[in-house]
Amino acid sequence: MTRHLFVFGSGPPFTSGMAERFSGIVSEMEGVVSVLFIEREGMDWREYMPVFTQPLMDAGVCNFRYLPLLSTPVMEICESIEQSAGILIGGGDTNLYADYIADTELGGVMKARYEKGVPVAGFSAGALISPEQCVISPNDNTEGIFQCRQGLGLVQNVLLAVHFSQWNDETHLRKAAGTFPDWLNFGIDEKTGVYFRNGKYISAEGNGVYSIDKGLLKRIY
Repeated sequence: MTRHLFVFGSGPPFTSGMAERFSGIVSEMEGVVSVLFIEREGMDWREYMPVFTQPLMDAGVCNFRYLPLLSTPVMEICESIEQSAGILIGGGDTNLYADYIADTELGGVMKARYEKGVPVAGFSAGALISPEQCVISPNDNTEGIFQCRQGLGLVQNVLLAVHFSQWNDETHLRKAAGTFPDWLNFGIDEKTGVYFRNGKYISAEGNGVYSIDKGLLKRIY
């Protein structure tokens, strides 16, 4: 079964081409698109959801189910994921997303659907938890240090950094690449998406994607 992962260097929306590709895959599946996110204090998440969904709706996807992680029972989320034609993971506190999804029952259900061809898209924190190792920038945790923890494992031997140029995060990407020297690494700018098919980098769209290769920072898109 062909596996599809879309990762974005910032929060939603999708870039237009990635929305078209994601929607095309969803159209061949049965079920709704599940939207997983952590609610933010002082914000009505219902007002924010069109930012997730409008590019997909423009591309023909009509059915969505919204699953706020802090207030929805885990069993209900798992049941929805098992019936999903697509899965979206939002952004915010990366460690909190990892706590709720990576190496949990929910994460296992999500990975099983991914292995069956259901496309997954992660935005910022949702992107960072997608590989087998989730590396977290000092800009992205309260301790202000490089962190590494278990991720979902949707792709292997791949390291991701988000908000790359905006956070001036070359040092973080170098630290990650030095920690896992034989792995591919990608620094993804905001408003930029990267598509992996069967765990392999296929394409990118947006502002910029970078990689440390033989000690040099190179722009690959």
